[in-house]
Amino acid sequence: MVTIQSVDGTEIVYERHGDGQPLILLHGGMAPRQYWHPVLPYFEGYGAVIPQRPGFGTCLADPAETSAEEVLDREVQYVRTLANAVDGDPILFGHSYGALTAVEAATDASVEAVLAYEPAVLPDDYRKEADLAERMAALIDEGERKEAVKRYIEQVLHPDGIDDLDAWLAEWPVWPDCVELAEEAVRMNRAVEQYQLPAVLDVKAPVLVMTGTNGPDFLRESARGVHKTLPHSRLVEFDRVSHSGPGEAPERIVAEVDAFLRS
Repeated sequence: MVTIQSVDGTEIVYERHGDGQPLILLHGGMAPRQYWHPVLPYFEGYGAVIPQRPGFGTCLADPAETSAEEVLDREVQYVRTLANAVDGDPILFGHSYGALTAVEAATDASVEAVLAYEPAVLPDDYRKEADLAERMAALIDEGERKEAVKRYIEQVLHPDGIDDLDAWLAEWPVWPDCVELAEEAVRMNRAVEQYQLPAVLDVKAPVLVMTGTNGPDFLRESARGVHKTLPHSRLVEFDRVSHSGPGEAPERIVAEVDAFLRS
């Protein structure tokens, strides 16, 4: 692990793999930075940089005093600081909430390209009814932390339902450790529920926006929405791939990424 310090004193902790062009990999929701480890062999030509997201190991001192806007702003600044610290202009590759922070960070950072798999942006109609953060918070207050995290998993990873969630969780590498992140997931979801996509995302770098047909409908819709707000963007939809695309179908994802970066 490498540790650097930003101007404001924030410690930025990350893994570095390889010596090529920096490729900053930003994990999403309940996934730890280890989410990217199975993907690394497909990016051998790059210098992969995997940071520990703020709030997921480096949370603010007092969660009760941290607004949803501050959570997102802090993560965006964290990514910008890291992008400025590596040699040369990096490529940002974000998944879900990591994709949202990647795109937002690129509005004021020098990067070569942005790769965004299903950014965690809610379409307007969906956002008005979104209540996942409140439902999770209520369960946590009742002492039902596991149930709170299950509601997140059901909505984001299994939008069409699942016959035996407990059996699936038994095979999920981050379960039950991810239950420790329940409060952080609530704060993250509040940030997502309050975020409004601007008419234009002023990103000068080219952006590859990706989505899969087996993920939540609202995230496919949001991927299209993000694509339309970007001045230099390409949208790719992967057939029979879920919200877990980068980890689920790395060969297909990386092939499209390579084609995009060569174009």
